[in-house]
Amino acid sequence: MRCDLILRDATIIDGTGADRTTGDVAVTGDRIVGVGDLGAWSADREVIATGRVVAPGFIDAHTHDDRAVLCGPSCMLCKMSQGVTTVVVGNCGISLSPVRMKTRPTPPLDLLGTEEWWTFDSFGDYAERLARDPAPVNTVALIGHMSLRVEAMGGDVFRPASDGEAHHMQTRLKDALSQGGSGFSTGLYYPASNQAPTDEVIAVAEALRGTGKLYVTHMRDEGDGVLASIEESLKIGSAVGAPVVISHHKCVMPWNFGRSHETLAVLEAAQRRHKVDFDVYPYNASSTVLMPEKIHPDVPVRVTWSVPYPQFTGRFLSDIAAEWETDIISAAKRLLPAGAIYYQINEEDMQRILAHPRSMVGSDGLPHDQFPHPRLWGSFPRVLGHYARDLGLFSLETAVHKMTGKVAEVFGLEGRGVIRAGAFADLVLFDPLTVRDAASFDTPTLPADGIVETWVAGQSSYVHGQGATSARAGRLLTRQPA
Repeated sequence: MRCDLILRDATIIDGTGADRTTGDVAVTGDRIVGVGDLGAWSADREVIATGRVVAPGFIDAHTHDDRAVLCGPSCMLCKMSQGVTTVVVGNCGISLSPVRMKTRPTPPLDLLGTEEWWTFDSFGDYAERLARDPAPVNTVALIGHMSLRVEAMGGDVFRPASDGEAHHMQTRLKDALSQGGSGFSTGLYYPASNQAPTDEVIAVAEALRGTGKLYVTHMRDEGDGVLASIEESLKIGSAVGAPVVISHHKCVMPWNFGRSHETLAVLEAAQRRHKVDFDVYPYNASSTVLMPEKIHPDVPVRVTWSVPYPQFTGRFLSDIAAEWETDIISAAKRLLPAGAIYYQINEEDMQRILAHPRSMVGSDGLPHDQFPHPRLWGSFPRVLGHYARDLGLFSLETAVHKMTGKVAEVFGLEGRGVIRAGAFADLVLFDPLTVRDAASFDTPTLPADGIVETWVAGQSSYVHGQGATSARAGRLLTRQPA
C-alpha cells in the first residue's frame, strides 16, 4: 500500500479516551487510511514519531475567531501552534453574521472588529466567503443572539424585544441554521442582551426545534446568581428541545469561590433529564470588554486594549488610576472603549470543573486584543503539560479526549476528533515530555513548546520553529444531529 503520509512508531492517543497504543498512522488526501502496524506501507513523506504522541487535531470548543478565520494563516497561528485544527465561532451571542454595521458595534460586538468587518447580510454570505477563501482551520459557527438583536432592534437593544422583533430574530436564526449554522448562542451577561427576558430567548430559540442543533450560552450570571442562571439555561434548552452547552463555566468573585461543588452537582442532576455539557479554559482569570459597572476593588483588572489610550495596554487599572489620581471606576470609564483581564476565578474551582467528565476545553481567546489573555496562545498545551503531566489532574488520554472526541460528540462533527481509518486527517504531533504553554500574562503571544506539527485535512498547516504554512485546507463544518 502507498499513501501520502505515514507517521511511524508514534504513541497514538485516539481521542476516544482509550489507552494509548504504539503504531503507525497513514494518510491519503484528507483522510486517515490506516492505523497500526503499517510496516509494509510506503508513503511520499514519512515522519519518524518515536517518543511522540499523535492525536486528533484539537477542537477549540469556544472561540471568538469569526473574523480571524477570514484573515489567512498568520491570523490563526495562535491556534495551529497549539495543535488546534477546528474552532467553534459565534459564541457569547456575538457572531459576525447575519448583520451589517455602519458604525462601531455596541460592546462586546466590537471584540470582532469595527464596522468595516460587519458586512455579512446573511450567514449564507459568511459561509460563501469561507468556501471561496478557505481558512487554514475548520470552522463550526453559532449564530449570536446579540447580533440578531442589533439587526432587529438597531441601537435600541437595552430593553426587551417586542413580539415582532423576536419573531424577526427567530426567522433570521432559522435561515442561518438552514445555511450551515450549528446552533444559537447567547451572551445574557452583557448589557446589549441582559434586558432580554427568558421568554424572548425562548421565542428566538424556537428556530432550533426539530433541528438537533445547540443552545450555547454565556449565562446571565456566573457569580451570585450562578445557580439560577444554570436553571434558566436548562429551561431555554428544554423549552425548544435543544441540547445545552454552558460556556466557560466558572464561579466568579472571591465570595463565590468554592461554589463549583454546587454548580457541578446541579449539572449532574440536570443531565439525567436533559443533555447539557460545558466548556472551560484552564486559567484563573477571565477577559472581555472593560465594563466599569463590573469592576470590584477585590478583583485586579489589567487593560488589554483601549481606543483613546493605547499606551496603557498591558497595565493594571489600579496603576493607571493612581497615575491619573482618580478611582478605578472613573479610570475605567475614561479608557473606554477598551478590553480587560479580570482576575476573578479560583484555581481550585477551575481545576474541579476542568477535571469533570462533561467538561470540554475552550480557549475563549480574543484574537484582536492588543495585549490578549494568554489563553489565546496557550490553553491546549497548558492542559497537556501543566494539568495532565505536571499536576496529574487527569491522564493524557483524558486531556486529549476533552479536546477532541468529546467536543466532536457534543458539536456533532462526524469523522472528527478521533484517529481511525476513514476519519478526517486532522492531526497533531507533540512531545509529551516537553509540551507546555509559553504564553503568560506578561508575555501573552508566545507559541507553545512541544507542538511539533499540525495537519488539517492531511495538509501540514504548522511546523514548530517555522510557523504557519500556506495551506488553507479548512472548511465550514455543520453539526450533524445524533
